[in-house]
Amino acid sequence: MREWPLPVPIVRKREPQQCETSHCAACRDGDRIGSGRLSTQLRSFFRICVICAICGLCLGCAAQSPPRPPRVQRPEAVRDLIAAQVGTVVELHFTLPDTATDGQGITKPLEIDILRAVIHPGEKPAPAVPETPLATLQGADLARHTVAGKVEYTDSIDRAEFERLLGGALTYQVRGLTRGFRDRPIESAISNAATVRPLDVPAPPSGLAVETTPSALQLRWSAPTETVTGKALSTAIRYRIYRSETGKLGSYQSIGESEDTALADASFEFGHLYAYRVRALVTLSGQTAESADSASVKVVPRDVFPPAPPAGLSGLYTANGVELIWSPNAEPDLAGYNIYRSTGENPVKLNPELLRSPLYHDTAVTSGHRYTYRVTAVDTNGNQSAPSAEISVDVP
Repeated sequence: MREWPLPVPIVRKREPQQCETSHCAACRDGDRIGSGRLSTQLRSFFRICVICAICGLCLGCAAQSPPRPPRVQRPEAVRDLIAAQVGTVVELHFTLPDTATDGQGITKPLEIDILRAVIHPGEKPAPAVPETPLATLQGADLARHTVAGKVEYTDSIDRAEFERLLGGALTYQVRGLTRGFRDRPIESAISNAATVRPLDVPAPPSGLAVETTPSALQLRWSAPTETVTGKALSTAIRYRIYRSETGKLGSYQSIGESEDTALADASFEFGHLYAYRVRALVTLSGQTAESADSASVKVVPRDVFPPAPPAGLSGLYTANGVELIWSPNAEPDLAGYNIYRSTGENPVKLNPELLRSPLYHDTAVTSGHRYTYRVTAVDTNGNQSAPSAEISVDVP
């Protein structure tokens, strides 16, 4: 069979349509404007893409790190616990911890557990720390027992239990704690141990009295005659004296000891409040314990003590009058002097104001008269001394 070639399609080139109007140049301008609008849109699109990419990078850089666990505020352990018997009670003293084990300050509410182990006579010391605290101090109660960062806690023991403990021992420890998640306690390490072996101490001194003198406050009291359990005293005792300048609890400080029932306190100022109390001390088997406090006594010493009379007054007539001179007084609160003159009548004070120095020039004298002089000293509280010895000067 004969094969015929396939027909080849004829493609005609389409001529551009001519504008039927006479504004061909305008059409060409419209094409150029359309192309410019497209280029502007493309540039805006690319600009938006760049901005979005930069924002994405910034957001990626600002991504949060993994959450950090909360800070654990475990208090530092107390290392300066001291226990001392006072009468039939035991006083505990220690510094309140204010730093956690991470070295930073404690910001959470702090609690203090007081732990006590009781060892009766004949028993062996318990090796373990008591599980149940004797007391827990927190909030306002802790603040009430704290003075200037020092905690003062008193363990009161009733009379019957105290007598059973004679010959035994009491061991104290403390620990601090804060609260964590779901109120879980975060406890410090246990403090150092402080042990007290109760002694049958003397009863408190009685009859404390304070007398004001020019140079000291003189304290006197009566010695106790029996112990706190009612037995006659059989050991030597001495006394420790405490003083406060406010009279408030926790403000008393020891100012000395005495083997006698008296003490002179020379470190004082007139017009200031002072409160005193005294404790009896006894030492047995190497341990010292104090009695309970005596009744406290408050005093505000007043300066009612005049200076000593001036000494060494002498006088001499000169052409301009009578010159007077005397030895200066040594009192630290001396304010000045007064000079008195008489001619057989009542003495008259010559100076309108206190004389600051021990000399005076009397020009108001008349020839042919004899004048008698005397001097007094005055302190800053207005106390005036007795007059000095008199002298007489003749004016020719």
